[in-house]
Amino acid sequence: MSEDLHVQEFWRRLGLPGIIDVHTHFMPANVMEKVWRYFDSAGPLTGRHWPIHYRHDEDVRVEQLRRFGVRRFTSMIYPHKPDMAAWLNQWSAEFAAHTPDCLRTSTFYPEESAATYVADAIESGTRVFKSHIQVGDYSPNDPLLDPVWGLLEESGVPVVIHCGSGPAPGNYTGPEPISELLGRYPGLPLIIAHMGLPEYRDFLELAAKYPNVYLDTTMVFTDYSEELSPFPRDQVQRLEDLQDRIMFGSDFPNIPYPYLEALNGLTRFDLGEAWLRAVCHDNAARLFSIE
Repeated sequence: MSEDLHVQEFWRRLGLPGIIDVHTHFMPANVMEKVWRYFDSAGPLTGRHWPIHYRHDEDVRVEQLRRFGVRRFTSMIYPHKPDMAAWLNQWSAEFAAHTPDCLRTSTFYPEESAATYVADAIESGTRVFKSHIQVGDYSPNDPLLDPVWGLLEESGVPVVIHCGSGPAPGNYTGPEPISELLGRYPGLPLIIAHMGLPEYRDFLELAAKYPNVYLDTTMVFTDYSEELSPFPRDQVQRLEDLQDRIMFGSDFPNIPYPYLEALNGLTRFDLGEAWLRAVCHDNAARLFSIE
């Protein structure tokens, strides 16, 4: 059986209409090439070979997700320097306009113009933002971002934020800066990418404390991640407790294994079909108002 059919069998067996993947990457071709080159050379940083499993042209990647039965996905973009975010947002708006199953995605960077282009993005229909603390090398508590967080808290548009210290730590990664941020903006809708790997406990605690904090499962529970950053077994009960705040993410196309492995990883702790339905579809459908 082909990988497409195996993935379809996974969600059909759960009685779902498909999958919602909150963590997929589509970005300008030259930027994607740079990202792939980073992963090609990431061995010294991560201690792992990281082959890009779906290194294809953009249209091929979109069609691959559709063949899998992914109903909605994102175009996670992120800047690594000033004067880049607004350009990425324009590209992503155009991508979403001709890719209706993509949830329009925007991003930001700590700079004077951030509040203006974030407000414009919200007004024009952005459904989700992406923040990458490690790559951007910025503090989420940079004063230049205060008006941005205020806008996002007020609007309720969620932010997928890479703030854990995996696969390699950054100057501002870890739970402490996010705890400080949420102390100032307790209603901020955050989706903690990779479930905060490897600081799982701390980020699960933040999700338990703040009702608008979610976690995505990107790369978590897979054999690849379990080898170096295993999910703590004494936290499995918390996965059940937070069933309505965990959402499936894959990191497609930048994963070093087939897509099916990300789904199969969700079954590692035998949390049941209701949990899988919530994580693979229903929680994201509710958050993003997808019928």
